[in-house]
Amino acid sequence: MPSAVERYKALLSGMLARYFPRTTAYLRTEREAAAAQAKPRSRSKKAGARSAKPRARKTADTKPKPASTGIYPATLMPVAAAQVQAMRERVAEAVRAGVVSAPSDEQWAMILGRAPLTRIFAGAGSGKSTTLVLRVVFMLCHLGIEPGRLTVISFTNASCAQLREQLLKVLGFWGFPFDAAQARKCVRTFHSAMGTLAKEVLGNPAWFEQLDEPAAEGELDNPLLSGRLRPAQQRLLKQVYQDAYAKDPAFRERVHRLLDLPPPPEEAKGKPKAPLDGFALAGEFAALPLFEAFYVQAGFMESIGLRPGRIVAQALSCSPRERCFVEALALFWQRFETRLTEQGLTTFNGAFQRLTDTLEDGGRVPAEALRPLSHLLIDEFQDISPQIVLWLQAVHRRLVREKEKVSLMAIGDDWQSIYGWRGSSPELFMDFDRHFPSKGKRKSAVLLLETNYRSIEPVIRDAEAVLDGVAFKQAKTSKAFKAMQPGDHGVKLVPRFDLKARLPELLAEIDAQCEHVAAKGSAERTAVLLLSRRNEPLQQIQAQLKKALPVKGYTIHRAKGLQAEVAIIVDDCMPPEKHPLRNALYAHSGFFRNSYDQAMADEALRLAYVAITRGVSRVLWFTAKVQGATQVLAQRGR
Repeated sequence: MPSAVERYKALLSGMLARYFPRTTAYLRTEREAAAAQAKPRSRSKKAGARSAKPRARKTADTKPKPASTGIYPATLMPVAAAQVQAMRERVAEAVRAGVVSAPSDEQWAMILGRAPLTRIFAGAGSGKSTTLVLRVVFMLCHLGIEPGRLTVISFTNASCAQLREQLLKVLGFWGFPFDAAQARKCVRTFHSAMGTLAKEVLGNPAWFEQLDEPAAEGELDNPLLSGRLRPAQQRLLKQVYQDAYAKDPAFRERVHRLLDLPPPPEEAKGKPKAPLDGFALAGEFAALPLFEAFYVQAGFMESIGLRPGRIVAQALSCSPRERCFVEALALFWQRFETRLTEQGLTTFNGAFQRLTDTLEDGGRVPAEALRPLSHLLIDEFQDISPQIVLWLQAVHRRLVREKEKVSLMAIGDDWQSIYGWRGSSPELFMDFDRHFPSKGKRKSAVLLLETNYRSIEPVIRDAEAVLDGVAFKQAKTSKAFKAMQPGDHGVKLVPRFDLKARLPELLAEIDAQCEHVAAKGSAERTAVLLLSRRNEPLQQIQAQLKKALPVKGYTIHRAKGLQAEVAIIVDDCMPPEKHPLRNALYAHSGFFRNSYDQAMADEALRLAYVAITRGVSRVLWFTAKVQGATQVLAQRGR
């Protein structure tokens, strides 16, 4: 008879398996893999025979296979020497015609790669977009892959539009029949690709994220760049919150605890009105109504692969206040999901979850709906989330079960990962083979695009210096392609800068930099890029700028992928606040080796790297307080 401890372990294990099936399978697989590695390499034949039987039983298991079971073939893609030669010759003609720039050796390695699973570290300014387009051209025109079996994933609708334009231009030079409609199907965001699949599998749902949106019929864009909730979304969340408060005593009691209000009466009279006081968890900058706070944290939970309505608060390592918040959130979220179903709505996260479950459980998914995702080329891979990883795994496993050939080329740069606050993590790119395993012992091919065609050497070295404090990163060094010209420089630091008191000084500096760029005869489309983490400083500066100046202002997040002859950064590098709840959720998800706090500390430095590498030949940084990245720069004598 099992002991009390054994019974408790079995009970706890069963509960976790019910609530977190994929996480449980994931951790179980990790233990099995570790146990296999720990076994002695040399065994007697007798011992080997004894261990063969359990393995045979496991292969006959009909349950969905955990993530470490190989997805991608161990064999290389068939590529003939004649196909490679034809591609090289046609590219040479395109270069002479001015259609593309001549690829470097490291870019050719990406264009002509044979591995079905490839990870490419593409540094800032490495020319990855043109290289990605040429890779697609090679696959379509020379390897004979059908356009209907290939999809390029880019980060936003804007970046997709640029890639489509390039692809149409280059394929036109090749004489390959490919029109704008095909380009729209071929190049899309994750959410657009998911939305197309959802139409076939989930009955063409309406989207909560598109309530009140005029262009709701267009392509689904990446919500990472979205702003505050729109009025229709707030109304629906508020209705659910009010309903839960009026009808659920347990929810009502937790709301009062969270808002430090007196306990509510046990018997509510009539329909009690829910309090709308502002609430902020430790680590959050702004207080929000509870229904908005629930939505924000639930979105983060879903992004890292958790289900908000199923989380057991007592399983989290955090304070009673955070646990109370999670308990209230779970009650709220169950009602929110019910309300969405009643109104024929779903969220982007909810659709990813339902599609993943359907694919894993063998539910009906039309083969023609999945086929375009057979060969995937994914840009900005460092900014994907565990939820996207689970969906990609499910898509390619299902295609493999249906005897389709699959391949995955992931292009990213962990140094430019800046969306951890929304659930993304460069760890998924760093631990790529763990999440996207090949069959047998084969690992993904790893390529480096290390040449920076954008920035001069001092800019690159200053940018790399701020990453010294990042705890978890891929070791690499960028090589500058551009030669320095007289007057060029790396980062010049302007400390003790008070924007209110010294705005005229900054405006004069912007004027001077525009004059410098004009005198230089720069070919850059933008003379000066004005950058900050927040919109408020940008708005304050732009309100006083001369309208005719060739200056563009962006938050650093929105400036990713852009460049200018001169980058001017106005930011104080405020250190991130500690976030106990997200630390607990990070640990609970089973995906990360870092804590959330460490991930945010690293991300603050990566954000500085992204800002600096927008500049081609000059960077100026105005800061009130020297700290974080600017402290590193000050120590370098900047």
